[in-house]
Amino acid sequence: MSHTHTPAAVRSSRWTAAAGRVLAGTALLGAVALLPWLSGADPARTVLRARSADQNPTPAELAAVRDQLGLDEGPWVHLAHWLGGLPHGEAGVSWVSGEPVVPQVGTALSVSLTLMLGAFAVTVLVAALVVARTVFLGSRRRLRQDRAGTTAAVLASLPKFLLASVLATVCGVWWGWFPSSGWEGPQSMVLPSLALGIPSGAMLGGMLDQALPAAFHEPWARTAYAVGLPSGHIGRGALRRTLPGLLPQLLPTVVALVGGAVAVEKIFNIPGLGRLALDSAVAQDLPVLQTATLALVLLGVAAGILIRALRHALLGRPLRDGALPALHRPALTVPRTLRWVTAACALLLLTLVTAGLLRDPLQVDTAARLLSPSGEHPLGTDALGRDLLARLGHGALRTAWVALVVTAVSALTGLLLGMAPRASAGPTEVVSTLPAVLAGLLIAGVTGPSVWGAACAVCLVGWSPYAAQTAALLEQERASGHIAASVALGAGRLHLLRRHLLPSVIPALLRNALLRLPTTVLVLASLGFLGLGEQPPTPEWGRLLSENQPYAELAPWTVLGPAAALVVLSVLAVTGSVLGRGKGR
Repeated sequence: MSHTHTPAAVRSSRWTAAAGRVLAGTALLGAVALLPWLSGADPARTVLRARSADQNPTPAELAAVRDQLGLDEGPWVHLAHWLGGLPHGEAGVSWVSGEPVVPQVGTALSVSLTLMLGAFAVTVLVAALVVARTVFLGSRRRLRQDRAGTTAAVLASLPKFLLASVLATVCGVWWGWFPSSGWEGPQSMVLPSLALGIPSGAMLGGMLDQALPAAFHEPWARTAYAVGLPSGHIGRGALRRTLPGLLPQLLPTVVALVGGAVAVEKIFNIPGLGRLALDSAVAQDLPVLQTATLALVLLGVAAGILIRALRHALLGRPLRDGALPALHRPALTVPRTLRWVTAACALLLLTLVTAGLLRDPLQVDTAARLLSPSGEHPLGTDALGRDLLARLGHGALRTAWVALVVTAVSALTGLLLGMAPRASAGPTEVVSTLPAVLAGLLIAGVTGPSVWGAACAVCLVGWSPYAAQTAALLEQERASGHIAASVALGAGRLHLLRRHLLPSVIPALLRNALLRLPTTVLVLASLGFLGLGEQPPTPEWGRLLSENQPYAELAPWTVLGPAAALVVLSVLAVTGSVLGRGKGR
């Protein structure tokens, strides 16, 4: 159970990870190859509709398309032919446009990578602002109170597509500061980078902010302060100590934006890889979809290897020698105002839900379309004249229940897989960049569209952040001196797991899950909006945001209610965990 870095162990770990990458990538490409046949729809009809929008093609036209594309040969012949062309730099031609696939995917990938770099810059800036207070106080030995993390929770729970719509309208259309549509130059990436980077930076910054007090509590930090070293030196040391545990989150949070920023790309009309993959999946344009998926897989693997190398460089010899000090969070006082904030959020949420349950969420009144908030309709009405308070209240339990189940299953799966880092490293890198929409299309092809099918799709890709976090934290914990001492004293695997390893991972994993809870709601909503999940007229919070997003400029109250409810739920979850941590000391 001790952490060893012998040459044989390192080679074995590398070979195991490489085999995992190959197997996971092969399984994913095989599943993608089956998509046209799994969907239940006639691939020839779908392709012909994408070509000419013909809703009623003749049997002769369908037969001609089947013969042209060789659909009767089955998926495996197509997959073998596509794989055979890759060594020569060929990936076939698009079934829809007839153009070569490689230039299309290459152009879309370059756009998405540029957008990812812009979003990464915003992410770093926002995360730095979130942790600035903790770094300032901790480096001066003045960190006394626990941080609630409400600011990070609010920013992390902002829906990316809603934030994109607001930025495009206000900064693009009203004020004319930046382009609101298209991809023409550096200015075109400002607004989408902000929409993607602000929630991601708040999430990563919140996780880093919770880890920093333990670094400032280490003996080296106290000694450095006692001998008079500059506060900047101490702050940089604490960041270097805590960043390795956070770096694996860059893969599913920032790198995944290459394929997962579909909604933002559509709002800003950006020809990125995520949008290309979604459009090709909907049109069942198999050569384009397979090539885009392969590009995402290779990107995830390359980024995973780079992040792992950077982690090891930051931790240095203590990790290799098994002499890494364990991080233990100090006992900080909980602010008194935190209880009031938690109580206020709980009371507000309970009031909204209770008031909404007393109203009819399905009553349509076309004469009351898009009414502003009033005494009769406290949150206004939607485009069909339905009361938004009623729909918010009736959708609360279903939204929270499904999101909690998906988050719990994803976190538990990630924990179990992360405890076997050699075997899970490859699949984690492959799955991290897979858009949930593509997983939803694959699941819906087997089970049909349903809320639980969408939940399975999110679980299929949602475990990767937790697996990456678990593997990173366990690697650091196994390299600590007290683990070696426990092994020397005769501690068994079960004792180490129960008393040392799991207690070092579960609190951080729980905070990660709570910060990602609103994101889970929105991913489920995006699948429902595409017809793969919750079906209308079910009143679900994410669906309320998706349905009313086109009216955000004309009637902002239609999205304000569900967005505020998501923010309140996120703040309540985070502050509740801080209070629970304070009572557990």
